[in-house]
Amino acid sequence: MALTLAEKIFKSHLRDEPFPGTKVLDIDVVMCHEITTPIAINDLVARGKDRVFDPDKIKVVIDHVTPAKDTKTAQQGKILRDWVRRHGIKNFFDIGRNGVCHALFPEQGFIRPGNTVIMGDSHTCTHGAFGAFAAGIGTTDLEVGILKGVCAFREPRTIRINVSGVVPEGVYAKDIILRIIKELTVKGATDSIIEFQGPVVKKMSMESRMTLCNMAIEAGGTSGICMPDRTTVDYLWPFIRSRYADKKAATADFQKWRSDPGCNYARVIDIDITDMEPQVTVGYKPDEVRNVSDVAGTAVDQVYIGSCTNGRLEDLKIAAQYLKGRTISPDVRGIVSPATPKIFRDADRMGIIRIFMDAGFCVTNPTCGACLGMSNGVLAPGEVCASTTNRNFNGRMGKGGMVHLMSPAVAAVTALEGKITDPRHYRREKLR
Repeated sequence: MALTLAEKIFKSHLRDEPFPGTKVLDIDVVMCHEITTPIAINDLVARGKDRVFDPDKIKVVIDHVTPAKDTKTAQQGKILRDWVRRHGIKNFFDIGRNGVCHALFPEQGFIRPGNTVIMGDSHTCTHGAFGAFAAGIGTTDLEVGILKGVCAFREPRTIRINVSGVVPEGVYAKDIILRIIKELTVKGATDSIIEFQGPVVKKMSMESRMTLCNMAIEAGGTSGICMPDRTTVDYLWPFIRSRYADKKAATADFQKWRSDPGCNYARVIDIDITDMEPQVTVGYKPDEVRNVSDVAGTAVDQVYIGSCTNGRLEDLKIAAQYLKGRTISPDVRGIVSPATPKIFRDADRMGIIRIFMDAGFCVTNPTCGACLGMSNGVLAPGEVCASTTNRNFNGRMGKGGMVHLMSPAVAAVTALEGKITDPRHYRREKLR
C-alpha cells in the first residue's frame, strides 16, 4: 500500500490505538523551553510523578526571555535548571550557550528523518524540514511525553503543495510560505500535515525548508514536512557520518522516509511562483497577504530581523546584501537577533554583524523575546513593525502594535527607507 511520509512515521512509531483514528506514538525527541515546560514540571511534581522517561531524549533551552528580565522569568529559568540537574538531562542550553529552540536544536543535530518530535511550542513544526513528524502540543500532552515518552495524535491526512517555476529576483522562502498560507487560509490545513514538494523546494537549502515548515501552523497545519535528500544529508553529515560509509549511502537510506508514488493526499495544490512578487502581510492574520507593490510606502517604526523563521545565517546574509554600505532611516529603529551563538559567530566572522551595526541596527543576543512581545523589541500602542517573524496577531509584539510579516530582504530595504519597500528596486552588494 502506498503511504505518505507522515503515514510511514505514524506506522513505525505506533504504540497503541485506544480509539479509532487516535494514534499513540512513541516519541524520539521531547524539546522543552522555559515558558511552557515549568508549568508541566510543577504539575508533575504536585502529582508525585517527578520523573522523565529518558533524559537523553529530552532537549532543553532557555530562549524566550534571555537573560531574565524580571523575577517571574528568572523563576521560570530556575525551575528548568533545577529539573535538568535532578534528572541528569545533559542537553541543556543555558544562557551563553542558548539560542532560539527551532534553530538551535537542528543545528545540534538532534533531528533525523523519520523522527517523532514534540514540544510545548506551536512552531515545533519547523523540524519537519528534515523529514520528521514534529508538532507543538499542550501542557498535558507535554507532561505525558516527559513522563512516558508517548503522545496521542489523530490519524494524519496530508495536503501536498507542489512549488514550481523560476524563483524571481527578490523572492525567498518566506515569500513562498506567505503565498501558500494565503492560498490555504489560516484554517485550511487544520488537522493536516503540509507536505512541501516540487522543483523549487528540492533546490532549497535546509534553512529555507525550515522557514517553509516553520509557518505550517499559520495555515492551521499540525506539521510541515519535506522529503529528506542529499541536502538533508549534507546538513546532518557531521552528526551521522559514523553510521554511513559515505553521503551516497546515507541518502539512499533516507529514501525510506519519503512519500510513495500513488499515495493518497487530502488535497494537492500546484503553485507556480515564476511571476510572484515579494509578499507582505496586512491586518492581523497570517493569510492576509499582499504583493509588496500593493503596500509599498506604508510607514514603520521598527524593523526586526530574527526569530525561528528568519534568524539563521542565510537570512542574515540576505539582509546584509541590501544593507552593506547603507544606513537605515532615522525614523526607524532596527533590531537584529541572530538565532544561535554559532550563527552570531559565523555572521561576525563574515563581517555581517559589522554591516548591521554600521547600518544602524541594534544587534542583540539570540532570543525569541521580540517575536511574542516579551522583550528585546516590544512595540508601543500604535507603533508598526516590519518583521521577519511568523505571526501578525493583534498585539503580538506589543499591546496595540501592528506587525507586517515579510522576508529579510523586504525588511532590510524597509529599514533603509523607513517604509515598506520593494527589494527589487535595490542592488544587492556582494559580501566577503
